[in-house]
Amino acid sequence: MKTVVLHGRKVVGGVIEGEALVTTEMVSGWGGINPADGKIIDVRHELHGQSVKGKILVFPGAKGSSGWSSLFHYTRRNGNAPSGLIFNVMNTKAALGSVVIHAPAVTGLNQDPLEIIQSGDWVKIDADQGIVEVTKK
Repeated sequence: MKTVVLHGRKVVGGVIEGEALVTTEMVSGWGGINPADGKIIDVRHELHGQSVKGKILVFPGAKGSSGWSSLFHYTRRNGNAPSGLIFNVMNTKAALGSVVIHAPAVTGLNQDPLEIIQSGDWVKIDADQGIVEVTKK
């Protein structure tokens, strides 16, 4: 198995590893995710029907209103949040959403994670060091 190492910036510290769930589309909180089960409910989204629960969510960034963070907060409270976040576009929604789910999160990687990571790859985030290790499936 091949392992790729990426370097970026910490958003929320910590270390976690797990299976990647990757989307090339921005993720919406309000109307985009169901906090009761962690499933993407936006019918136009490529991950529609898939759950973020326990996954390392790899995505371009957050879109929509400030409801993004509150929906992800409820997702965490219900035990259905992603275990880690890797994203490209830093904005207030993505930053606050990362904080409220209490999961290691990184951004600003030296390579585009959407070009390197595929759903099903095993990913370790060491957000404290800004390191992402990707073991290809």
